[in-house]
Amino acid sequence: MPKNNLKAKPSQAKPSQAKPSQAKPSQAKPKNNLNLIEELLEVLLPDDRLVSEGRLSKNKITELALNLDPLLLKLLLDSENLRHHFFSVVGDIFVFDKIKFQRLVSNKQFLPDSYTAFKNKIGLVSDDEYLSNSKEVVLAWPYKDCVLEGGQDKDDSKRNEVFWNEVLAPDQIDRLLSPKALLNWKRYSEDGEVSVGSISGEDNLLIKGNNLLALHTIKKTHEGKVKLIYIDPPYNTDTDSFKYNDSFNHSTWLTFMKNRLEIAKHLLRMDGLIFVQIDDTEAPYLKVLCDEVFGKENAIINMYVQVRFEGKTLVEDMNFQKLIETTLVYGRSALSTLNKQQEEYSKADFCWEIVETGKPKEIELGGRKVHVFKQGTYEIHKALASEDGLKEIWASGKILDGNSSGRFFRDYLEGRSEMDGLGSLYKVPGIGDDGLSHRYFTGPKRPNATKGKYYQGMPKHRRGDGGSKTKFLPIPNFYQMAESFGNCRHEGGVDFRNGKKPEVWLSKILELATRPNDLVVDFFVGSGSTCAVAHKMGRRYIGIEQMDYIDTITKKRLMNVVDGDNTGISKLVEWQGGGEFLYCELAKANQTYVESVQAADTDDELIAIWLDMQDKAFLSYKVNVKLIDDKKDDFQALSIRHKKQFLMDVMDKNLLYVPLSEIDDKSYGISKSDKAFNSQFFKLGKA
Repeated sequence: MPKNNLKAKPSQAKPSQAKPSQAKPSQAKPKNNLNLIEELLEVLLPDDRLVSEGRLSKNKITELALNLDPLLLKLLLDSENLRHHFFSVVGDIFVFDKIKFQRLVSNKQFLPDSYTAFKNKIGLVSDDEYLSNSKEVVLAWPYKDCVLEGGQDKDDSKRNEVFWNEVLAPDQIDRLLSPKALLNWKRYSEDGEVSVGSISGEDNLLIKGNNLLALHTIKKTHEGKVKLIYIDPPYNTDTDSFKYNDSFNHSTWLTFMKNRLEIAKHLLRMDGLIFVQIDDTEAPYLKVLCDEVFGKENAIINMYVQVRFEGKTLVEDMNFQKLIETTLVYGRSALSTLNKQQEEYSKADFCWEIVETGKPKEIELGGRKVHVFKQGTYEIHKALASEDGLKEIWASGKILDGNSSGRFFRDYLEGRSEMDGLGSLYKVPGIGDDGLSHRYFTGPKRPNATKGKYYQGMPKHRRGDGGSKTKFLPIPNFYQMAESFGNCRHEGGVDFRNGKKPEVWLSKILELATRPNDLVVDFFVGSGSTCAVAHKMGRRYIGIEQMDYIDTITKKRLMNVVDGDNTGISKLVEWQGGGEFLYCELAKANQTYVESVQAADTDDELIAIWLDMQDKAFLSYKVNVKLIDDKKDDFQALSIRHKKQFLMDVMDKNLLYVPLSEIDDKSYGISKSDKAFNSQFFKLGKA
């Protein structure tokens, strides 16, 4: 691994300005933020009211500021720099911005704890903002226009997330999201691990690594080629069993999802679809986010699935039992549609005939000459079902708005019983597609009734030997699968508690969204349910997973599928085994140190890691290299938890993995065979 290219941190001091007139507030630029804090400390320390046990009290300072304490305001006004920063002027009156002042006082850099003080010394605090994380709301939430520089496992929840703004830090984002090199290529078939051989676009693929970076990597090869994306992301509930960071704050979670949904959109074919499963913790917000990313006009359906029975006890003292989860379904464009089920078109309902036995009265309704038959001048009989029979339909509910017959009844026949008499029959010309010259309607037969019926013939396109004998069924938006969710723990021959999705549910999604040989992607692949079902149903797939259980659970499950796994949907699809898949990993750079830090248990281990990182790792540009040796005692004095936090903070998160553009750098040690496989793989994007 190449050594870091650290530079000494340049001074942020700005040139002094001419002393302004005292008639107006100073217009001089404020000093840099660390100097602003130091000056504020110097100004406040002499005020005994603000000192407790020899230290300034944040709470007391905040209390006096919010109460507009005159003595405190005078101290601030007497300082040119503080006056400029916390006061504006209206006429000749100084107006105190107590909210801005409170933000600074509440910030960790002001009267910091020991760890924050150490970060300040080593140079990890940005000099451009005194807010540790911006809280401005941009359009919908903080950090919306940012890319989240963070992982997704439990340990990452212990550190402050870092956001790169798309406008202010485009170079940082380009580096972060550039395609990464892939290594440790392996192919698995019925014969176990076999030679990788040649790589083609037909290969199934399992990738280990950060899913955001992996998605940007396969964009180079699979942009616009994916028919279905199904994801089951962290629900942001702090109870997720996938060991993901499932306790983001709300804004961070939305940014985390937005970053991934935006790149996912690029992978979809123009007729592609994405299914996102979530519970009600974030579902309403995710719906709005998906409306924005994919277009509200491309929202197809919200599907609801029952995942547990009401009687199942999760925690005895829970107030509510969540039984239902939501799956949001979006298309890439207007070309995206779901596959409807078909069934044989039945003529059983076409079993009525109407016989005119008397002379009708002719009236005009809606520009049509309508014949009205009084009771006793017509007969309605039930007969043998046939193509020439009539079908009886109630003119009520949605029918009144849903077709031409319903609308005619609503607009012209409803309420006519007072004029034409109860039980009248109306013969209306020119309505329907059944090839008849007319359609019959009946009005109410009892006083105070409002409903009626109409009788239509079999549609022309279904008549005769050449007619269509099947029909499409509407797609329901609710599925009761509590039993399947409750009994899927051992599917695939791997044990994965409280998070595995049943194969029958995923097979339903694949039926709705794909055809054989279509490409399916899941970038929160977990135990591998999506890939397993895709394999058994003859779809191609790409699964992405960062967690280490990809080796012991996900990969093992897919190997079981290849060997003829008989669980899940195997009997339904008559699965006998076969096929193969490729496995590879994002080539690690700083990610190696991330994993070492997470696994370390002792001070000595962390000190050794820190020494190695100084020589080999890519460190953050914020680190002042000249101060590292001077402050080694401060580092050693930190607790294990703070040592870990520091080492995670000090790394350049843009270089967790090896950029594809640097694959030939000898210091990474990437083998000739892996270089050759990368060459083959990335040529797929040129096909």
